[in-house]
Amino acid sequence: MAETSDIYEKVMEVARRRGFVWPSSEIYGSVAGFIDYGPLGAMLKRNVENLWRSFYVFQEGYYEIECPTVGNEAIFVASGHVKEFADKMVQCPHCGEYLRADHIAEENGIENAGTLSAEALQATLYELPCPSCKEPLGEAGVFAFNLMFETTIGPGSQRKGYLRPETAQGIFTDFPRLLRFYRDKLPFGAVQIGKSYRNEISPRQGMIRLREFSQAEAEIFVHPECKDHPAFDRYADYTVPLLTIARQLDGQEPAAMTMRAAVSEGVIANEYVAYYIALTHRILTAIGVDADKLRFRQHLTDERAHYAADCWDAEVYSGRFGWVEIVGIADRTNYDLRSHAAHSGTSMTVFMPYDEPKRVVKRRIVADMGVLGPQYRGKAKAIADALAASEPGEDGARVTVDGEEFFIPADLYAVREEEVEVRGEEVMPHVIEPSYGIDRMIYVALEHSYAEEEVEGEIRKVLRFPPAVAPIQAAVFPLMNRDGLDDIAQTITERLTQCRILAQYDDSGAIGRRYRRQDEVGTPFAVTVDYDTLEDNTVTVRDRDSMEQVRVPIERLPETLSALISGAVAFRNIRV
Repeated sequence: MAETSDIYEKVMEVARRRGFVWPSSEIYGSVAGFIDYGPLGAMLKRNVENLWRSFYVFQEGYYEIECPTVGNEAIFVASGHVKEFADKMVQCPHCGEYLRADHIAEENGIENAGTLSAEALQATLYELPCPSCKEPLGEAGVFAFNLMFETTIGPGSQRKGYLRPETAQGIFTDFPRLLRFYRDKLPFGAVQIGKSYRNEISPRQGMIRLREFSQAEAEIFVHPECKDHPAFDRYADYTVPLLTIARQLDGQEPAAMTMRAAVSEGVIANEYVAYYIALTHRILTAIGVDADKLRFRQHLTDERAHYAADCWDAEVYSGRFGWVEIVGIADRTNYDLRSHAAHSGTSMTVFMPYDEPKRVVKRRIVADMGVLGPQYRGKAKAIADALAASEPGEDGARVTVDGEEFFIPADLYAVREEEVEVRGEEVMPHVIEPSYGIDRMIYVALEHSYAEEEVEGEIRKVLRFPPAVAPIQAAVFPLMNRDGLDDIAQTITERLTQCRILAQYDDSGAIGRRYRRQDEVGTPFAVTVDYDTLEDNTVTVRDRDSMEQVRVPIERLPETLSALISGAVAFRNIRV
C-alpha cells in the first residue's frame, strides 16, 4: 500500500495523468478552488451521484427536483445567509495574503477554533506564523467575510442576487408546491443534486475545499411530534462508529453502536437522524470509503446551530488532511420553514386532520370597526387582523403592523367565546437534512481506493473502485490485432455497451501493459479475446483485485459481467 504521508501526491498524480481531475483554466494559470473533471472523473462523479440516487430516489421514494443556482436576495435574507454566512478572516500584515483565521489556528493544534470569537482568535493568532510568508501574524485583525458570490439580475443592476451557497433553499421555497405534489401528507421528502458556490477565503485543500462544488441534499419533512421513522427496522440493527459529545470531551475514540441502541439510550435524538446516519454509512462504503476510516461525530453544543435538535458529521480519515467532514445529518426543526413563512407571508404548514372531529371552546376577538376604522383609517383592517391573533391583557392589547406597534384599549374590541367543531390542526413540519459533499466523496473514494503492490518485479498501481462506481467497468482486449481477434473484440465491446455496461476497447501495446493501464484507472474486469476464442467461443475474464482469470462463453459474458458489477456474484464464485 502507498504511504499515507505522500498519498495525496500519488493519488492526484494519477488523477491528473489519467483524466480524472485537472486544474480549471490551466492555460491561464488556474484559480484555487475550481477544478475540471476529465473524461474519467466526470464518469466517476455521475456514477457516485447515481448510486446516491439509487438509495434516496429509488429506495426512499423521494423525488428529485432542480432549482436555479442564482437566487434573488430575499431568499437568502430569509435563510439568514446574507447576515450570518461568514467565515473569520485575517490579512497578513507582511505579505498581504487573506487567510481563514480558524484554519490557521487548527493547523497549529487549536481544536474547534471555529467556535472562538474574533477577539479570542486574534489573541490565538498573535504569535502564529502566516502560512504563506511564515512571518508572525501579530496584531492582524480578525473580521467576518461573507462567503456568498453576489450578482445582479437583469439590466441596470436593479435587482440583487446571489449564487446559492447550498441547494437546500430551493426545496424550502418550493415547499407549498411539494406539499400538494405529495397530496398534503407527512412525511415526505425531496432531493436535489447540483452546484453550489462559496467564495472561500483561502482554499488550500484541493478537492476538499472548493469555491464551486456539487452537493446532494435531501430535505425530509416530518411531523414535529412524530420522529419515528416508518422503515426504521431496516437499519435498527445496523452498527455505526459514533463519536458522541461525551466521548469527545473525554478524549475517547468512537464506540460502535446499533441505531436502535443509540436512539433508546438518547445518544441520537430520534429515529430519523439515526436512520440517515446508517444510510450514509452504507452509501459511503458503497463508493469505496474504507469503513475503518469512517466515523460519525456529533456536533458539540457550541458548534451546533441554535435551531438544530441534533447534528452529526460523517467524517473520513485522509492521509493528507486528517478527519474530513463529508456529510452532515441534522434535525433542523422548523427553522427554515418558519423563517421563509415570516419573510414571504406564505403558509408553510400542513393541515393534519383528526381521526374524529373535536368540539372545542375558542376565544374570538372582534374589533369594533365603527370606532377602529375612523381612528386608524387605512391600517384599521390590518390592526383588526393582528388583534384577532393577539393575546390581550385586562386593559387592552399590543399589536404590530408594518413594523409599527399599536396599543388598542379594551373598549375597542369584544372577546367572545364559542364552541366550534375542529376537524384538524395546522402543523409546521420539522426538517431532517442529510447533506452530502459530492466532490469530497470523490476525493476520498480516490484516496481510499488507491493501492500499490509489487507484481513480477514492477510496482502495480491500482484504484480498487467498487465496480458500480468505476468509470470503466470492463475493458476488452484482442490478444493480437489480426486473424479476426480484433473484430471479435470490437463486437463484444458493442454488445456490452448495448447492455449498459461501460466497456472500453483497447488494442494498444502488450497485453500486460494494457492490464496495468486499466488497473490504474480502476477498471474492475478485463476481457481478452485470444486464439482459443476462435476454437471454443470463450474469452478470458480477469479480476482487477485478485488478478485471477476464468474462461467464460461469449454468449454468457453480458449476464456474467452484470452480476459481477451489481455484486450479485463474487468473482471467485463464477460458474462456467
